[in-house]
Amino acid sequence: MTNIGFVRSELIPAKPAPNRISGPMAWVQKNLFATPMDAVLTVFGMLFLLWIVPPLFNFVIGQAVGPSGTVEECRAVDAGACWAYIYNEMKFFIYGFFDIAEQWRPNIVFALGALLFVPLLIPKVPFKRVNAILFLLVYPAVSYILLAGGVFGLLEMPTQKWGGLLITLIISVVGITLSFPLGIVLALGRQSTLPVIKTLCVAFIELIRAVPLITILFMASIMLPLFMPQGTTMDKLLRALVGVTLFTSAYMAEVVRGGLQAIPRGQYEAGASLGLGYSQRMYFIILPQALKHVIPGIVNNFISLFKDTSLVYIVGMKDLLEAVKTKNDSALEWQSSNTATTGYLFAAMVFWIFCFSMSRYSIFMERRLNTGHKR
Repeated sequence: MTNIGFVRSELIPAKPAPNRISGPMAWVQKNLFATPMDAVLTVFGMLFLLWIVPPLFNFVIGQAVGPSGTVEECRAVDAGACWAYIYNEMKFFIYGFFDIAEQWRPNIVFALGALLFVPLLIPKVPFKRVNAILFLLVYPAVSYILLAGGVFGLLEMPTQKWGGLLITLIISVVGITLSFPLGIVLALGRQSTLPVIKTLCVAFIELIRAVPLITILFMASIMLPLFMPQGTTMDKLLRALVGVTLFTSAYMAEVVRGGLQAIPRGQYEAGASLGLGYSQRMYFIILPQALKHVIPGIVNNFISLFKDTSLVYIVGMKDLLEAVKTKNDSALEWQSSNTATTGYLFAAMVFWIFCFSMSRYSIFMERRLNTGHKR
């Protein structure tokens, strides 16, 4: 038997270091230059940003006139955005024609709304049920008393004087709060086995979805008073609220119905096998799962509703966008080449802040409720 041994007399050449899988350079290589097409798109994207960002920055910040600026500075040839105009007209953009001496009342409404609504968005805050009751039942009554007045020594303030961001928030909050449960009822009614209920729900949903929102607002403004008793008048704001709520609820019903159809039939049968009634099965088993599946669609409807509030100007309401347009046309002392652009840019920023906040909160809720595959 022969022993064969081998002893290496030379070192193995060093191998190249492995590619980095973490750090800024690794992220850039993976997300921006992973393939030749990605590299081309990245280069074109950078060139587009270099083309659009510098002039936008100069207009918004670099050459802009600050809040303490003057009209003469805004009218300069090289002046950018006139933020002094926004600062001086901010109260009109927020409150509309609401009397200046009474603007403390909308401020209290805003503060109470934030105080009651923000805890509802935080999952771990206790007393959710009490908070929800205060926000859905007590807060609307208190807000109406404060805004409308006429009682408790408050000066009466007709809705014709309401405007700006105040109207935008009122219509959007009321529309969202009322259209969501109404949409759920319509979705359940469309799946009902009773022909009368199903036919009524289908007819309502299809009729509303086949008509533009502008037409709905016109009908709410002109035709809705015809169904009221003789001599009864309806406030313009109430008409707009009814039209927006009905329009959004029809779309919400279809979103919820999509979530209901995504639930396996076994879930319905499991609830029935436990002896649960129809309402109990829906409340405890079906709807929680269905609504979790369609969170993006629900929030998408909320965002659309918030942006569609700008259409209420056709019934005589001055929302934020219409308030900006009105002031752009009437504020002759602030007339300059960039005044109108600055006003519309301000309105766009306000809409973007609210819509982006709803979008981010939607993503947060999706991640928090995505428990189906967790271990």
